[in-house]
Amino acid sequence: MTKKTNDAVTKNPHTSMPAEPAALGLIGLAVAAFVIGSGYLGLTSGMDKILMVPWILFFGATAQIIAGVVEFKRNNVFGATVFSTYAMAMFAIAFTLLFTIFGGVSFDISHYAFGLIAILMVSLIATVASLMTNKVFFCILLVVDIAVAGLIPHYLISASSLIGGIFLLATSALAFYGALSILINSMAGKTMLPLGSAIWKP
Repeated sequence: MTKKTNDAVTKNPHTSMPAEPAALGLIGLAVAAFVIGSGYLGLTSGMDKILMVPWILFFGATAQIIAGVVEFKRNNVFGATVFSTYAMAMFAIAFTLLFTIFGGVSFDISHYAFGLIAILMVSLIATVASLMTNKVFFCILLVVDIAVAGLIPHYLISASSLIGGIFLLATSALAFYGALSILINSMAGKTMLPLGSAIWKP
């Protein structure tokens, strides 16, 4: 095979690996968690919650579903599953807000709590799997678990949402760092901002 043919194969977009999508997915998670967390901490009023929907839909849902689809193409089952699952959760959160604000019918908000319980189960599974990725991903998933667990009593028994709000902001901070690390390391072609080695190496 000649060098010209080799170059043609290398540059063929159909045979090249898609770009790393995790930075986009983490940015989406970071922005959505920041916006949602501010609401649970009471930094915005109840009337402002409708303004959260675009941020949840475009960043939390759309950015993460794009990342999930690309991860499937990269054969990364962890990234594909986690980003896609959290994207669907964000779609559900956005539409729950819309229905409760504009639905015009009585509803039992505890249904939302049971949805969060299901998401927590999935997130716990992902947290165990993240032990085989890196320390930053593990920490992100761990604080997501705590945030979701802290919000379940809020919808079941009207408990305070303070814990959920605090850990959502922690999720945002860690996700921003993860996105920055992946972006900088990818552009530099070397590790400049470490993600940390895997905790569990079976």
